Amino acid sequence: MTTVYRETTAPGLDDVVRCLWEEAGGAPKRIVPDCCVDLVECGGEVFVAGPDTAPWTWETGERARGVRFVPGRAGEVLGLGADELRDQRVPLAELWGKEGELLAEQVLSGAASLTDVVARRRAGRADREVSELIARLDDGPPRVSAALAPFTTGERQLRRRFTLAVGYGPATYLRVSRFQRAIGLAGSAPDLASLAFSAGYADQAHLSRDCREFSGLKASEFFRAKK
Repeated sequence: MTTVYRETTAPGLDDVVRCLWEEAGGAPKRIVPDCCVDLVECGGEVFVAGPDTAPWTWETGERARGVRFVPGRAGEVLGLGADELRDQRVPLAELWGKEGELLAEQVLSGAASLTDVVARRRAGRADREVSELIARLDDGPPRVSAALAPFTTGERQLRRRFTLAVGYGPATYLRVSRFQRAIGLAGSAPDLASLAFSAGYADQAHLSRDCREFSGLKASEFFRAKK
């Protein structure tokens, strides 16, 4: 069975939600870090998938759907720091107690949607400086220090707030963001050396090291599948 995956927008929630997604099921799927936190419904369960620093395999062949939060914005909905969810899958009932259990039941019964849950829980505003730092890192600077340079806030404080909002520090975010950029460019790059240059890596070896860490595969294997 061919796996079918699609993404759509979330009107009215686009300040906190990057996309809504649906997975039709099928063969196991390799999931790689993408700087995001997801609220997921699958297999009779509603859970939060925290920000990843390593690959994992989606084993279930069942249909799934999810809300993917904008990096740095999940905490205001979930009510805790994203760093507490790093590399974890946490049932909603475990995260929010009785309220989470009731909301999960409503989602699974069709009485509420995942976006309803997000809309009910959304509170507060984005940390402006964290959002600006995320944008600067997404532009692909060679080093975190270049992205931090314009801020007047103390570096230690800003790094701490960033980790709380995103789930890991700016250096890891920069690496994951660059790897995701390489994934997006893989279809048009003629070879790995060109891909590494286009994505902002120092060289092909640099890309290969990050690919091995974030996907568990050699770059030649991983990016061949992206063609």
